[in-house]
Amino acid sequence: MAHTSKRWKPFVYHLLVGGLALVMIYPILWLFASSLKPNDEIFATAYSLIPSRIEWKNYATGWAGFAGNSFDTFFKNSFFIAILSTIGAVISSALVAYGFSRIRFFGRGFWFACMMMTLMLPRDVTIIPQYIMFSKFGWLSSFKPIIVPQFFGIPFFIFLIMQFIRTVPVDLDEAAKIDGCSKYGIFFRVILPLTLPALVTAAIFSFYWTWEDFYHPLLYLNKPELYPVSLALKLFLDGESLNNWGGMFAMSSLSLVPVFIIFFLFQRYIVEGIATSGLKG
Repeated sequence: MAHTSKRWKPFVYHLLVGGLALVMIYPILWLFASSLKPNDEIFATAYSLIPSRIEWKNYATGWAGFAGNSFDTFFKNSFFIAILSTIGAVISSALVAYGFSRIRFFGRGFWFACMMMTLMLPRDVTIIPQYIMFSKFGWLSSFKPIIVPQFFGIPFFIFLIMQFIRTVPVDLDEAAKIDGCSKYGIFFRVILPLTLPALVTAAIFSFYWTWEDFYHPLLYLNKPELYPVSLALKLFLDGESLNNWGGMFAMSSLSLVPVFIIFFLFQRYIVEGIATSGLKG
């Protein structure tokens, strides 16, 4: 009896896990299936994942875009914003994290507390002062309000990288200092290579958050030729005419491709970076 129970437990476990996985992945499957359905069939057979006929033209009509701007332009804008923002966020956050972790200076605890307090501020509290400031700079209707702030450090990434740096033995810093390395030399030659998992994790999160960001482009970008994919998808919905659901779902499906590729290529770094395993010693 006990032997039979042991055989059933793995089966029940995998059945439950598989069921939960199906529930979680179903919306994505529905999105891809709807991108291949005729426009009038998408919501008529909402629960079905099998189209009556495959409409590849949804991808063609969706890619054509709007007002002379194809989704080629929108994807280029998204990659430009996401890549530059990610580079700025990771480099600046790593520098600040190194300063807080390894360099002793007056008021370090105070400034670290101030940085951590910014994590508790709702976005709505800061968005109006930021908008006024960027308006005074003349940066509206450009990528600058979205990209430039990323070059001044992201508190979450700073804290994440700090936790990883603290697992690196200080003895390595001392050895590098004896060999003639300056503080910057220690950072680039010792700290950066050993904190690679945390840096890659921060880069992945930064890319994801920037790629899917809808709020900031909606606020700062006023020209369709500057829209990223997240904002361009909204143009498929027109309250005064027929909505192009097929084209929107087709382009939404394509917008997930970079996210999936990055996740499958770098997923091991996400686990290592969050776990902050680092060096033992």
